Amino acid sequence: MKVLKTELYDKGFNTAITDSLAILQEEEDNNLIVSPSDANVLVSARTNSALKEVVDQFYWNLPDGMPSVWVLKLKGAKEATRISGYAFFEELIKQTAKAPVQHFLCGGNVGIAEQLRGICSTWGNENVCGTFSPPFKEELSEEELKEIAQQINDKNTTVLWVGLGAPKQLYFAHRIAKYTNVKLIVTIGAAFDFHAGVVKKAPTWIESSGLEWFYRLLKEPARLLKRYLRVIPQFIFFAIIDR
Repeated sequence: MKVLKTELYDKGFNTAITDSLAILQEEEDNNLIVSPSDANVLVSARTNSALKEVVDQFYWNLPDGMPSVWVLKLKGAKEATRISGYAFFEELIKQTAKAPVQHFLCGGNVGIAEQLRGICSTWGNENVCGTFSPPFKEELSEEELKEIAQQINDKNTTVLWVGLGAPKQLYFAHRIAKYTNVKLIVTIGAAFDFHAGVVKKAPTWIESSGLEWFYRLLKEPARLLKRYLRVIPQFIFFAIIDR
């Protein structure tokens, strides 16, 4: 079902995990891209045709935000729930702790992915086969992408987790999928920093109320104020127009 003209997964969190586990048991490596897409991604895709073309090719766009869930439910998707990158990552790591599934963590500042590897270990999963922090620049060359993909493939990676922030991680996932041999590529943005404790996550009751944006704005006003002044009015406007 579509929100702001982007198809969103509307079966709920638990089914998304179950469906993901089924994909991980398949024999072929299909490089399926999964993106927990928040209001910022949906608005950007609605106003940027190049980004829209990219997200439309993803296997799933997950509703990462209560406003998207509310719109889905208004359209009749009764099973829809929020599926954040933070929660999706934690649950899939825990569910595959004893399975032959190799996880590769790509993103974050230097050292963050290694911290995340340690956190996965505390959840009982020792199958993080590799980590990598891409150089901080707008776009990697094709040769650089191929080198990273080679590292990922050499580790027999099953799931590639990408935490570079949107929209950078969306373009990155779309481009690197041409060179990787994995089952899933999942873009989880700030989840790297949240789980590593670099950025404090909003309490559950704030997330459920749809006010996580306000909580994060209070924590990072310089970085987020301009984004939210653009995204929130546009999301409401486009949701009404599309409705």
